[in-house]
Amino acid sequence: MATEREITQPVDLCRPDGRLNPAAVGWTRRPLHRAGLRGWGRRKRWEYWGIVTPRHIIGIVASSLDYAGVHGIYVLDRSTGAEVTRDAVVPFARGAVLGERSGVGVDSVRGGGIEIELVNDATGTDITAVAPGVRLSARAALPSGHESLGVVVPWSSRRFQYTVKDVGRPVAGTLELGTAEYTLDDAFGVLDHGRGKWPYAITWNWAAGSKPGLGIQFGGRWTDGTGSTENAVVVDGRLHKISDELRWEYDLADRLRPWRITGERVEAEFRPFHTRTAKTALLVVANDTHQCFGDFAGRVRTDDGRWLDLGGVVGWAEETRNRW
Repeated sequence: MATEREITQPVDLCRPDGRLNPAAVGWTRRPLHRAGLRGWGRRKRWEYWGIVTPRHIIGIVASSLDYAGVHGIYVLDRSTGAEVTRDAVVPFARGAVLGERSGVGVDSVRGGGIEIELVNDATGTDITAVAPGVRLSARAALPSGHESLGVVVPWSSRRFQYTVKDVGRPVAGTLELGTAEYTLDDAFGVLDHGRGKWPYAITWNWAAGSKPGLGIQFGGRWTDGTGSTENAVVVDGRLHKISDELRWEYDLADRLRPWRITGERVEAEFRPFHTRTAKTALLVVANDTHQCFGDFAGRVRTDDGRWLDLGGVVGWAEETRNRW
């Protein structure tokens, strides 16, 4: 098991020369890192919100890759399997404003028919996402004392990533699809905030999900060998960090078969009910994502040794391959 350092005070991700600040390597219970990315061409900034309701699953992404802004709105109707997908690629990420601190100020993107605005304050985030035929107006509340997982992953002094994974945020609002309007009841949101300088080619696994009082966050492959992991369980708002690397087992030929995610403190089975495939090919830039939505079973162990049942947790597991 890796030994990771908990950071409890604000810290700069980068040194003045743009390289990784060694003091920033570790994990946090609330966002404390200031990105301060310098240079051009390898910087990646994004905000992703995944929202699960009894009727829909919604994905919102606002990103800047320096040479392009890649934005999207995705909606799955869980009852019918129907998908609504709106994607945009904006040259040189024009119109993208993505801040230095997670959960602070306003993040916004505009272009290609998509407008996304995330307005953060001390009690939550207002999410507005608009594209032809779809509009989301929602608030992801930030309950008092709620903790999230922040991690810095250091490949080298020049290549590194800061991520915040915030699971189990209560969400309320409305979703409009064409002329139909839906109220978001019994909904939760998951935030993926990312700032870093990435290698050109990378593959990752990510799983997240929630039920009342319990949220899970598992990652793999992209953190292997770095001494950092992005694994945690959140129980009644309290984060329990899991520092061992997890084993991921799934069928590449049939991703709707059950997945297994295991480690010293994780014995999880993920049972998909839908797969979303997203691919991008822009000359030297390519993305291949298979995101499965489904239910979790099994158990996870907290810091004090309790095993908690994952039955009733709903969310996703994915494999993403990037050349960027």
